[in-house]
Amino acid sequence: MKPSHIEHIGIAVNSLDAAIPYYEQILGTKCYAIEEVADQKVKTAFFRIGQTKIELLESTDPEGPVGKFIEKKGEGIHHIAFAVNGLEAALDDAKTAGIRLIDETPRKGAEGLHIAFLHPKSTFGVLTELCEDKNK
Repeated sequence: MKPSHIEHIGIAVNSLDAAIPYYEQILGTKCYAIEEVADQKVKTAFFRIGQTKIELLESTDPEGPVGKFIEKKGEGIHHIAFAVNGLEAALDDAKTAGIRLIDETPRKGAEGLHIAFLHPKSTFGVLTELCEDKNK
């Protein structure tokens, strides 16, 4: 596996409505997309800073992954996502190296990306997402 770049940094927030103005007014970035990912029980907002994106994550269900994260740890950095070519092969490489996978196979994520998560217990406490844009 060889990531090409940091695709995005996911930040869990209680409210997109409350968080978006900080990124737009204080940091001078523009929210270019808001999307709900129903199967992940989350609503996302995206900002671009150079080649990297910031993904704000608002839970749509307190029992969803982001809802549980906020309940346990509060708002803050939720995950880091790396862009890879060949997501299935990257997952195989990770599994062969003894990394615990949350997703054994890729699934659809925000912005049409194919995604899979690696368990933070195998990645030094950092929830790691691998992303592949099949449209490129």
